[in-house]
Amino acid sequence: MRISTSSPKAAALLHTALPLLFWLGLWWLLAACIDQELLVPSPLAVAQELTALAVTAHFWHSVAISLLRIFCGVAAGVLLGSLCAVATCRWPLADHLLSPAIRVIRATPVASFIILVLLWVQTGAVPGVIAALMVLPIMWESIDTGIRSTDPALLEFARAYRLSRRQTALHVYLPAIRPFFTAGICTSIGLAWKSGVAAEVLCLPRAAIGAEVYYAKIYLETPALFAWTITVIVLSLLVERVIRRLLAGRPTGKGGDRI
Repeated sequence: MRISTSSPKAAALLHTALPLLFWLGLWWLLAACIDQELLVPSPLAVAQELTALAVTAHFWHSVAISLLRIFCGVAAGVLLGSLCAVATCRWPLADHLLSPAIRVIRATPVASFIILVLLWVQTGAVPGVIAALMVLPIMWESIDTGIRSTDPALLEFARAYRLSRRQTALHVYLPAIRPFFTAGICTSIGLAWKSGVAAEVLCLPRAAIGAEVYYAKIYLETPALFAWTITVIVLSLLVERVIRRLLAGRPTGKGGDRI
């Protein structure tokens, strides 16, 4: 469906607002038909609950701690995935030993990892470890693909002009890897965020969004459950948007980009 307006900003706003209004209307209709707040609270009830939460220090403390845990896990996953990719591309033995293990990590269910990691590390560290484990295989595959797809002509050029390994890495490999790295980061951020919150739901650390989701479910506070879930979704979209703009080298203040 195409919507033409005289202003590009108005068109962008309209394209964003229409799906939002459609799904809000459908949600409101469903809540009105069921008429049971315990099952499906209305958008107004959830908005009121979210507003009440947002003015409390506990809400922002929980958000900040969850973000910190998961960002630390993402950073660790990016570092480990990058090192593994370099190793598997550089040494055949490392490829033979590491590649199967990384593929096993990618294939293992998140719930199994959460339960196992909960046995090995402190409760507060579980979400970060889980986020790192989710990011590692994605970044390894992305960077490994980027390295192996480097233009052989450029590598031959670097050898012909006797560029050092550092110069070759900076001027040949890094430009080839960058689009794969960006795609890997954007893919892994959402997965790490969801997995980290799921880990918080199961291990219940102090000051965590996942713990608040669990308590809202236990005490049958459905509006609060919806409010915390919306918080997770909004934070995931915002974090992904900021990461995309940072990797693209553009400031976050300009509009016009889509998630």
